[in-house]
Amino acid sequence: MTAISTNKPLAICIMGPTASGKTALACEIYDHLDCELISVDSALVYRGMDIGSAKPSADEQARYPHHLIDIRDPSEPYSAADFREDAIALMRDITAKGKIPVLVGGTMLYFKFLMEGSADLPNADEKVRAHIEELVVKHGKQYIHDLLKEVDPESAQRLNPNDPQRVQRAYEVYLITGKTLTQHWAEQENPESEYDWLQFAIAPTDRKDLHERIALRFQQMVEQGFEEEVRALYARGDLNPDLPSIRAVGYRQMWDFIEGKISHDEMIERGIIATRQLAKRQLTWLRGWQDIHWLDTFDPALLQSAAKHLRTKGIELE
Repeated sequence: MTAISTNKPLAICIMGPTASGKTALACEIYDHLDCELISVDSALVYRGMDIGSAKPSADEQARYPHHLIDIRDPSEPYSAADFREDAIALMRDITAKGKIPVLVGGTMLYFKFLMEGSADLPNADEKVRAHIEELVVKHGKQYIHDLLKEVDPESAQRLNPNDPQRVQRAYEVYLITGKTLTQHWAEQENPESEYDWLQFAIAPTDRKDLHERIALRFQQMVEQGFEEEVRALYARGDLNPDLPSIRAVGYRQMWDFIEGKISHDEMIERGIIATRQLAKRQLTWLRGWQDIHWLDTFDPALLQSAAKHLRTKGIELE
């Protein structure tokens, strides 16, 4: 493999579905490369959400420091645009120190915003938003997703009906501008990236293996005290299921259990199903990604496989 010459600094992305082994690979690379890790995960940004988000432990973070972990209270929103601004500032600082930024996580929208910029979308319109809220009260959340499907099937397929904030925002954009979210993204001018991206996607080759890993990890979270973690959040009194933090997969199912809406067994079953659905959406995103190198979670020579691609950028692992 010949090395690719570029004047741009290198940035490494490690993407993949939940429970695929992204963090483990990032830590291995950290051990052999002068780099810094940046978390790309919409749940890890929140303090007090440790077990259910599979956040690296305090010991792991001491050995493998991650930027953008524990930077927000669960009551505070954190958008993809916020992430892009924070990540770019960190990446510039890391490269200025002569190191390589390694971005690791499964929030694909964050990666998209980081690499492609954001579409030029209108500000919220309170009258339009109130109209949509009336429709939700009258017909339910699914009704808005169905309306979105009629005008913007691409966004409807990408957005989960159980994520009402993003579904309603997509429909709001259409009502305000007469153009779909998909059209806005297609019309944007992608900014020239200041980085040379090396992108990895890690996942088991057999979907059944990934499902088993997800189920095992969710059970382990419950055994490690996930219920107590969410009860502490619930007891605060200032959090609710409409917040992005509590809508995170696993957390919303545990919240429903604590509120008495479902049984403990149902919570586990729904939590596992929701996590598998998340993994499916992550894989769908990744299959449409450009210039990506796939790695097998169970490859006994996983690090060596990654190192092979790093050599094409003139980088050797120590």
